[in-house]
Amino acid sequence: MQSEPQRYTVTAALPYANGPVHIGHLAGVYLPADIYVRYLRSAGRDVKFICGSDEHGVPITIRAQKEGVTPQQVVDKYHAIIRDSFADFGVSFDIYSRTSSQTHSEVASGFFKKLYEDGKFIEQTSQQYYDEKAEQFLADRYIVGTCPNCGNENAYGDQCEKCGSSLSPTELISPRSMLSGNQPVLRETKHWYLPLDQYEPWLREWIVEGHKSDWKANVYGQCKSWIDQGLQPRAVTRDLDWGVPVPVEGAEGKVLYVWFDAPIGYISATKDLLPDTWETYWKDSGSKLVHFIGKDNIVFHCIIFPAMLKAHGDYILPDNVPANEFLNLEGDKISTSRNWAVWLHEYLQEFPGKADVLRYVLCANAPENKDNDFTWKDFQARNNNELVANLGNFVNRAVVLTHKFFAGNVPAISGDLQAIDLEALAQLAEFPQRIGELIENYRFRDALNELMNLTRVGNKYLAETEPWKLIKTDEARTGTVLHVALQIAAGLVTLMEPFLPASAATLGEMLHLEKGTWQTAGRPNALAAGHPIGAAALLFDKIEDATVEAQVQKLLDTKKANELANAVVEPAKEDISFDEFGRMDLRVGTVVAAEKVAKTKKLLKLTVDTGLDQRTIVSGIAEHFIPEALVGQQVLVLLNLAPREIKGIQSQGMLLLAENADGSLLLMQPGQHVRPGSHVA
Repeated sequence: MQSEPQRYTVTAALPYANGPVHIGHLAGVYLPADIYVRYLRSAGRDVKFICGSDEHGVPITIRAQKEGVTPQQVVDKYHAIIRDSFADFGVSFDIYSRTSSQTHSEVASGFFKKLYEDGKFIEQTSQQYYDEKAEQFLADRYIVGTCPNCGNENAYGDQCEKCGSSLSPTELISPRSMLSGNQPVLRETKHWYLPLDQYEPWLREWIVEGHKSDWKANVYGQCKSWIDQGLQPRAVTRDLDWGVPVPVEGAEGKVLYVWFDAPIGYISATKDLLPDTWETYWKDSGSKLVHFIGKDNIVFHCIIFPAMLKAHGDYILPDNVPANEFLNLEGDKISTSRNWAVWLHEYLQEFPGKADVLRYVLCANAPENKDNDFTWKDFQARNNNELVANLGNFVNRAVVLTHKFFAGNVPAISGDLQAIDLEALAQLAEFPQRIGELIENYRFRDALNELMNLTRVGNKYLAETEPWKLIKTDEARTGTVLHVALQIAAGLVTLMEPFLPASAATLGEMLHLEKGTWQTAGRPNALAAGHPIGAAALLFDKIEDATVEAQVQKLLDTKKANELANAVVEPAKEDISFDEFGRMDLRVGTVVAAEKVAKTKKLLKLTVDTGLDQRTIVSGIAEHFIPEALVGQQVLVLLNLAPREIKGIQSQGMLLLAENADGSLLLMQPGQHVRPGSHVA
């Protein structure tokens, strides 16, 4: 572990530009990274915060094909959504770049070429599926077929999403190309591989021995497991037309594999940010490199990317990779494909001005050591009970009472400070170091709890001194109490900023105080006597039951839609002969009257003009239709169904309806008005 670095290079995993960002991404990667960087800046460190969109790979091309657009149009759309939602959420990147940029293409190509020229790759020829009609090799995700384990007919070439089995394309039964629908053929193709097995001894020494004590247990454990199982060469190129072209002869139609291409995006983004000095942050031994990622990226950032950097020879290695676990949503795994997520851009639209509330809840419940769960009830409770009733309440009382009793000017200390005053100020002085050490050790949840402990110190101090009562007997002492309380509030301006930047800015404006440095955040004289402060403004307001109930209902509606989309269609009934079918007399009729059948829930009595007569039909559809709304509607009727008495009413026929997967009923009707009695052919 490096001590006292001259500068920091902090990266956050490049989000994949085929969809927006959700709260799982924020809790796992971007919020802790932002807290860390904001703290470093406040502490006066030289730090660059690097991120950008990951814009290459097969999922991009698949989405483009489905939407009938180009891959570039797909990534342009989602790059803008992701970039803007990060900015609105207060993630303070120094640059948010993209891997489809010209700079990235040049840097990634140059990286590959150096390893190629230095003989760091091995060339291997393998059999790969080829679509003869589309005239191209197929990536695993462009091949579908029957899963050999569960029989799912739409398993992908790398995984069956029904049973979860990992697959290879040649294991699929009856494989077919997603491009043409044809059965692909196996053809030889050549690729370049990074021989990870050759780096295994070095990785064992660097990680297993070297980072046993300073990397998080979940990160270290996953890396050790991979190394213990033995590493294998990994292809760095693939046959695809979307990506960075492989810059060597004989590689036409091939691009850099996205796992090789994407992490180089950190380097190219830094070059875009600092064209003349970027190498200092990536090649100088005085720089500390920290990767913030989710646990699904541990192997890439801890084993594969370091092996790439080691093979190149010019770059520093990551000092730490503080990956988080996963955040679940209302007890269920967040899923993009099932739309089971709270999307950041939607949250910001539906909760304007409340970015800090989400930042607070996600940090307070961060999945630092194990998977955690986000619920809307917890979101509401933390806002109302912690942000409003604790932090907001302390600040509001200190500012309101200062305006009420001292015309909005910081009162002077009168006489000697009492033990309770000295204790409050002594505690204030301890918090910057306490919170800072936790942040530097990537314990953001504990650091946030310490911040809230400072607000508890302030509330306890006011509760015990009771300045609203004290003013009646001792104005001077009241001034001292509010002076101390305001110094605590002033300390919060700086200490809140990494976690709640918008609220910290509001508090700073309220106190007419600029954010100071971390080292001076706990000083007892941040606000001088006589310093004017602004009127109290609510930092946070209560979130009502109806607001969170609407969000829960939104998720329930999503779950219901998923169930309907995945509902199993009942198998066909036994075959009937054409003669049997021909005996059915299906006609168009018009409903002329409708009423509920007394003492029943489900039955309606309908009078239907069949063109031949007006007849009564009793149907069990009362829970799905309003009788009056059916009058005048055209329906399809089975006329020659034998009459049947239902609740004392002679029913002469049957309406044709369709039952949806959720049990709702729909009338089968002609597309336009036709003469009653017309045959249904």
